[in-house]
Amino acid sequence: MRKIRTRLALHFTYQLLLQWVLIMLTMTILLLILFNYLANNDLKRTFSTGAVDAIKSETFIHNDEVKMNRRWKNLLNEQGYWLQVVNDAGRVIYSLNAPTDLKTIYGATELLNIQETRRFDSYRVMASLEPETDGSKSVLYLLGRQDLGTKLLDEWYQKYNRNGLVREDAMAGLEQQLDGNDDYLQVVDKDGVILQSIGHSDNSEINRYQPLDLVSIRSEPGIYPTELSAQYDGDTGYTWLLHQGKPGRTIEKQSIFYDIILALVIFGAGVMVVTLAVSIWHGYRYGQPLTLFASWFERMSEGRYSEALTEKERKKVFRRNGKIRMRYRLYKEVIAGFYEMATKLDASQRDRRLLEQTREEWMVGISHDLRTPLSSIQGYGHLLESGQFTWNEAELKEMGKVIREKGDFMLELLQDFSLTFQIKNNAERMVLEPIEMNEFVRRSVLRYVNDATIDTAMFSYEEYDDELTIMANPKWFRRMLDNIITNAVKHNPEGTEITVSTGAEGDYAWICVSDNGQGMDEDTRSNLFERYYRGTSTDETTDGAGLGMSIAQAIVIAHKGQIRVESEPQQGAKVIMKFPRKITKETADGCSGRGE
Repeated sequence: MRKIRTRLALHFTYQLLLQWVLIMLTMTILLLILFNYLANNDLKRTFSTGAVDAIKSETFIHNDEVKMNRRWKNLLNEQGYWLQVVNDAGRVIYSLNAPTDLKTIYGATELLNIQETRRFDSYRVMASLEPETDGSKSVLYLLGRQDLGTKLLDEWYQKYNRNGLVREDAMAGLEQQLDGNDDYLQVVDKDGVILQSIGHSDNSEINRYQPLDLVSIRSEPGIYPTELSAQYDGDTGYTWLLHQGKPGRTIEKQSIFYDIILALVIFGAGVMVVTLAVSIWHGYRYGQPLTLFASWFERMSEGRYSEALTEKERKKVFRRNGKIRMRYRLYKEVIAGFYEMATKLDASQRDRRLLEQTREEWMVGISHDLRTPLSSIQGYGHLLESGQFTWNEAELKEMGKVIREKGDFMLELLQDFSLTFQIKNNAERMVLEPIEMNEFVRRSVLRYVNDATIDTAMFSYEEYDDELTIMANPKWFRRMLDNIITNAVKHNPEGTEITVSTGAEGDYAWICVSDNGQGMDEDTRSNLFERYYRGTSTDETTDGAGLGMSIAQAIVIAHKGQIRVESEPQQGAKVIMKFPRKITKETADGCSGRGE
């Protein structure tokens, strides 16, 4: 009981800890998702400026070997960017999506010009230096993208510029080129006032840019629907602005507080769902075994011990391999205790019924076996008592012999009954000692060979080559052999050959008593070791009370051995007994494989 209490306490403790771990894990995952979302959102807003720093922090460089996160490779490819990593010698040691017109080796002034102008030919380029750290040499990251807008705007400026404004005669042509697209051209002065606007604009109501508006568009291109290209006219101070629409859906600007609130709402809903699921699981886990115990109590109160577990309940509790299922494992001692108790009660109930049945059979058998010799004794007694006849000495001796034989039979019958109960109930302590089985069996068989009264059977002995030592009680071991050999003599016709052989099988020594007699049918073979099984014959020449083989089996079991019989009608019989050896030797074949 203490073990169960400890397991229950530990179980509920680790369940609580597991629940808190689950909650903390869920919270951590949600927070990571939130941070990842915010970081990605920020990266989309400022991709051209923030991507280089993010790539630097996630890229490992050693001996000019660059290892980059696969995610960046896919993202740069989707956004149409190329990347080059230049070492301290100006050589490109890593290139991703780089066009063929880019260089593989840069000079010192070329890299400085790229960093200052943020341009290289027709590409807009962001440059970021990774300084020398921990023995690693400095490298320069170049992140670029085709800037067709700037090239187009430069062509238009060179072609249509007049005093910093678009010529009047060119406005219709530009309007036609920009018509139907999300692109539009504007000319603004140094104060941000829009002087000219050509093409379709979503901000047509705006006549002036605030000082930071254009800087925001350039710094955070991800939150605006257009990409901005600019051309400055130094003579007038005017600036030409080309807005080009982005393909696909634009990224809307969202408040960070809104994101946090949304994440907290999702997190709270997740915790509620997890808590509800754990509660339902606990109710199912601990409630179902209790209903099972209740049904057990009900059946046991009705005395239905054999139905401790129905077939349906057994499938619920046990797996196919016999192990208890996980949901019942907490109560495995209780289930095992109930199951064992029900099994013992059912076995006790069956044993009681069998005992009553056996008692009746024994009473009938005893009455039957005692009636025949008592009838003979009573008949001779009446004859002697009547005095009506005169008996000569030979007749009186014959009467005395019959009375003595019947008395001996009755005494042997009572001794067999007493011996059976003694062995069954361990009433007589069986002292074991080492005996050499080959010699012991040889002497037992020799007594039958030299017995002149046994002329209906022939005996032979096949001895094992090596020594066979077992722990046995000589008195009971001899009784066992006598019962089995005598049984082979009594129940076979005249001229039967009885062979006794010994052998070894691993850690066991065996004795085989075989004959070529009339054999046994299946019913006789299956009941051979049952008490009082010898049929109902009242033939006075048949000795014993049908307990010989039952006694032999009990003696074998008391010696921690095994016994079995092999027989078919008209094909003889074999009785094989196996006993643990005191000294283990090499395995030997014998008795034609009967020890297998």
